[in-house]
Amino acid sequence: MVSLYVTLGVFVFALLGEALHARRVGRVRNLVFGPTGKPAAWVVAVPIIRVLANSALAWGLTTLLMVDPKVHSSGEMAEEDWRHLVIVYDVSPSMFLKDAGASGDLTRHARARELIESLFERVQIGKFKVSVVATYNGAKPVVTDTRDIEVVRHMLSEVDMQWAFKVGKTKLFDGITEAAKLGKSWRVNSALLVIVSDGDTVPDAGMPELPPSFGGTLVVGVGDHLSGSFIAGGQSRQDESTLRSLAIRLGGEFHNGNRRQVPTDMLTAATQDSRKPLLERLTLREYALFAIMLSAGLLGLLPIMLHYLGTKWRPGVIEVREAA
Repeated sequence: MVSLYVTLGVFVFALLGEALHARRVGRVRNLVFGPTGKPAAWVVAVPIIRVLANSALAWGLTTLLMVDPKVHSSGEMAEEDWRHLVIVYDVSPSMFLKDAGASGDLTRHARARELIESLFERVQIGKFKVSVVATYNGAKPVVTDTRDIEVVRHMLSEVDMQWAFKVGKTKLFDGITEAAKLGKSWRVNSALLVIVSDGDTVPDAGMPELPPSFGGTLVVGVGDHLSGSFIAGGQSRQDESTLRSLAIRLGGEFHNGNRRQVPTDMLTAATQDSRKPLLERLTLREYALFAIMLSAGLLGLLPIMLHYLGTKWRPGVIEVREAA
């Protein structure tokens, strides 16, 4: 309210000042504008431009005085600027079979770690809070919203999380359900879901519904998808078709990461920040700064324009040269 009263006061005084100025200019109009006493057509708008510019300048300065200052810190980000990365990580015993990587000499678990490490290196991981959901015969969140990537690296490389579950079949839906629970309170389109698995049977119905906070989903498969490895009385290989179907049902992308890293364009599309457009995120402070910049620029430019473009009349004697 204070800024409104100040703006109205400046508007009234500027209007009175322009009326007084117009009377004074009118008395000497022939001296200023020549025999016609008329300026250039655009000069008619100058008084109202000055009144509005002074009012906008007063509003902007008063608003900046009243609003809370914005503190910039190199070490901390505003809460609304943080994004979230949720990794649903398959820790079933089949992930320790050695048939992954370009030469097939890595375990699926080791290849999954390489892919996740590559993701950390190619996205702005410093802007993400990371959560890890371990899934096997059930699901357990093991890291929640951490800013310390070393904690995530330790959990994925040094902790054998399969022993936290009873022996059974891999249930990826349970991991997705836990991820959905974590993201319920986050802002819209602020989270990325990454599922890393060698695949398993996925039910035809009962797909967990992700909250609006998840703006991107990436399903990454590991393990040889052509030839299987023997485990628990059967053959196990990357179930590429099931994982691709899972990605489609989640509205995301699938990538067979057994030999190739996730393409950069796929990572870019999955991690892009799809918040509201910049204009919709501007606060009163930004509008005040814009008003100050625009009004001050106009007030500084008007005298120059009036001097050079205010009238076509130029005083003085035209020198006429006689032909020789």
